[in-house]
Amino acid sequence: MPRPRTHDLEQLLDAAEALAVESGPAAVTVRALSDLTSISNGAIYHAFGSRVGLVGRVWLRAAQRFLTAQRVAVDAVLDSGHDRETAVEAVVAAADTPARFSLDHPASGRFLLTVNRDELLGSVDLPDDLAGELRQLDQALVELFVTLSRALWARADRHTVEIIRDCVVELPTALLLRGRRTADEAMRARCAVAVRAVLALDPPAPDSSVTATTSLER
Repeated sequence: MPRPRTHDLEQLLDAAEALAVESGPAAVTVRALSDLTSISNGAIYHAFGSRVGLVGRVWLRAAQRFLTAQRVAVDAVLDSGHDRETAVEAVVAAADTPARFSLDHPASGRFLLTVNRDELLGSVDLPDDLAGELRQLDQALVELFVTLSRALWARADRHTVEIIRDCVVELPTALLLRGRRTADEAMRARCAVAVRAVLALDPPAPDSSVTATTSLER
């Protein structure tokens, strides 16, 4: 059976993303997507292997878009200077990315909140290569944490990387995402103030037994 064209696959991923956001992940079925896109059931299975493989591919695409946007925002700030104030603003830019992404890419932003990556990784139907690509996203995020940590404190041990994680992941999640609040200017400003307040405190002394952080596990 011929594989659908790249353009058709992108349309299929767009349709799956929109369907999950509008009707919930359970609504994303091969039959429903075939009806929406006129791509046959067989062609969809041939391209993605399973429904879970399709949903996982949509998640990966959205997450890669997000991480690219975040890295671009951080690099743009870091390239503008080399002092502490610049490094702080780079962390603020990283923390603001979830809000900005939800405004620039509303479907992808909501999809990442709607579909749980851990549940995808726990599915026996998820292809091994796709599971590996999803796990690699963790490393990309850790590399960003390390970059920001070194820019701020010239170190990247467990303590400093955890502080960056709190600023870039935990605060935006609490202020912007958990309550599914609108990413308006006031909310984004609160997030920025909270990040700057956290970074105003010096981190604990380095832990001599742990010199690097390579995992997102707590």
